[in-house]
Amino acid sequence: MEGFKYVDIFATKGIEYIVAIVFLIMLVWFWKWLNDTSVRPMVSGEKISHRVSLVDWFHLVNDYYYHQGHTWIFPDKNNNVKVGIDDFAQKLIGEPTDLSLPKSGTALKQGERALKMQVDGKWIDFLSPLDGEVVEINEKVIQSPDILNRDPYHAGWLIKVRPERLPVTLNNLLHGKVARAWIEETVNKLSHIITGNSGVVLQDGGKITNGFIKELDGKEWDKIAAEFFLTNN
Repeated sequence: MEGFKYVDIFATKGIEYIVAIVFLIMLVWFWKWLNDTSVRPMVSGEKISHRVSLVDWFHLVNDYYYHQGHTWIFPDKNNNVKVGIDDFAQKLIGEPTDLSLPKSGTALKQGERALKMQVDGKWIDFLSPLDGEVVEINEKVIQSPDILNRDPYHAGWLIKVRPERLPVTLNNLLHGKVARAWIEETVNKLSHIITGNSGVVLQDGGKITNGFIKELDGKEWDKIAAEFFLTNN
C-alpha cells in the first residue's frame, strides 16, 4: 500500500522489551515468594532461634548479681544488700503459699540453705548468695507471696543483709554477660528435661506458665526444682 511503512519494533527496541519482560517475570516470582505460607521443614538454625526465644522468657536485671542457685543480690542503702530469687525460679515453681525467711540477726553463709517457700504443700529451699547478717525481712511479701511472682526483682525482694567481704562475694557471683550465658545454659538443661513435652510448658500464644515444672512431673517436681536450685544434696 502506497504511503504505508512497516516498522519492526523488536528490531528497534528489542533490548528494552526483553528487559521489561524479564523484570515482570521476576516481580511475579518475588511476590509469590513473599506470600508463600507453606510449612517449611525445621532446620538446625531454627532450633537455635527457638532456644534464644526461650531464654527471653526468663528475665535478668543487668545490674544485679546472681548465685547459680537462682538467688540474687543488689546493693541497697547503708551498705546493705537486698536478696531475692530470680525470674527463672519463680516461673519454675509458681506462686508460693507460705514463706520461711531467716529472722533479723541470723548469720548467713554463701551456698548454705537460707530461704524456704511452700508450694503445693512442699517446701522448696534456696541457698544464700552471700555471707552476712540479716537486718530486715520483707513483711509485705510474707503477707502477700504473689508479689514475688509479679515483681521478683523489686517489690518481691525477700531479705536485707549486712554483707561480709562484699567484694569477694561479688567475685563469686554472676553478672552482666556472664549471667546471660549462665541462664542460656540453664535453659539448655531445661530443654533436655522437657523434650517432647513443650506443649505442656507453653500456653496458647507461646508463653511460659508459672509453676510449669509441676506440669512436667506432678509427683517429683520438687526434686527437679532442687536440682536447679542446687539443694538436691
